[in-house]
Amino acid sequence: MGFELSRRRALAAGLSGLALTILGGLMLLAWQKGMLGSILGAGLCIAWLIGAGCWTAARSGRGERDGEMTRPAPDGPPLDALFDQIPLPLLRVDTGRAQAINRASRSLFATDDRVIPTPPALLDVSQTRLRHEGKSWRIERVAGTGRALVMLIDIEAERRAAEAHADNEMIDILGHELLNGLSPIVSLADSAQVAAERGDTRLPGILATLTRRIEGLERFTRAYRMLARLPDPVRAVVDMGELVGDLSRLFAERFGDRVMLSTEVPEGATGWCDRDQMTQGLWALLHNAAEAALAGTVAPAVTLHVATEAGRLVVRVSDSGQGVAAPERARIFRPFHTTKPEGSGIGLTLARRIAQAHGGELTLLPVAVTTFELLLSSPGRGGGSAER
Repeated sequence: MGFELSRRRALAAGLSGLALTILGGLMLLAWQKGMLGSILGAGLCIAWLIGAGCWTAARSGRGERDGEMTRPAPDGPPLDALFDQIPLPLLRVDTGRAQAINRASRSLFATDDRVIPTPPALLDVSQTRLRHEGKSWRIERVAGTGRALVMLIDIEAERRAAEAHADNEMIDILGHELLNGLSPIVSLADSAQVAAERGDTRLPGILATLTRRIEGLERFTRAYRMLARLPDPVRAVVDMGELVGDLSRLFAERFGDRVMLSTEVPEGATGWCDRDQMTQGLWALLHNAAEAALAGTVAPAVTLHVATEAGRLVVRVSDSGQGVAAPERARIFRPFHTTKPEGSGIGLTLARRIAQAHGGELTLLPVAVTTFELLLSSPGRGGGSAER
């Protein structure tokens, strides 16, 4: 029995060590690719930490036999040495104090052990952000009994990686769209020149098509400039009832009786936002919803619902359209991507950029009725911007 128990523990230690090595390799790759600020990177780190705990527990039991404990075999690096290889700051939070447990955290807080004074954000489990020495960090926690393991992720690095990805995507899209727009223009110009030389009666039609293509390219350029030059929001307390009232009047002016708009706003509801930008973002959602409803098979209807949940402002826009096909859900926020013949492909992208500039998010909910949900943080909970 004792031999079988030892054999199982040795096997568990071996498997845990193998998993730990694989996760460590993936985490190193994520670090090299600038992905540790992402959800994937954080997940790899958390999985690595859990694996380290399992590995240590398995090794510590290898010396146990027939109910007696002996000294575990000193084969393999100590856990502290493994923690030191993690490039993200790790801390152990317990009973109102925080302890730095790897090289990155000791360097960040200039300590060999306890963090004194302990930043309140580390002790408050509801906090997900830490500001320390001029840098912003996202707090990830692995909770245990009476204590927690805290990992800090550099938001600045995360933001830089996201911006680099967005820039690369925008450059790819810009190059693709410009080539698609310029190729027919060049071809039409050649055709117009040949038609002019031959006195071809088709020349006016060719020139008219050429003009429309040039105008389309100009519209694309303006749309690109709008996305690229979105200014930082200037936030203030905004009466959501008043803002929704303005949007309702704009909606009625644009769509008249063709689409029924229903709104629901709690009395006294306010938002911490840039009023002009939020109006623009919500109008893009309403306009998109109305066009989807008009293309549906039932009476066109759009709903705008405002609520406050967990201290955050929530705005949901739903429509009676036919829904978003599964392949389109992953591309729906892609700049200049559209399924409409006359669509520009910037409305939803612009709305999401505005939400993100406010420290919030815009998502397409996985529900039967097409519903976009915009979340906005309250004052002091994210979203750097100026204040009126």
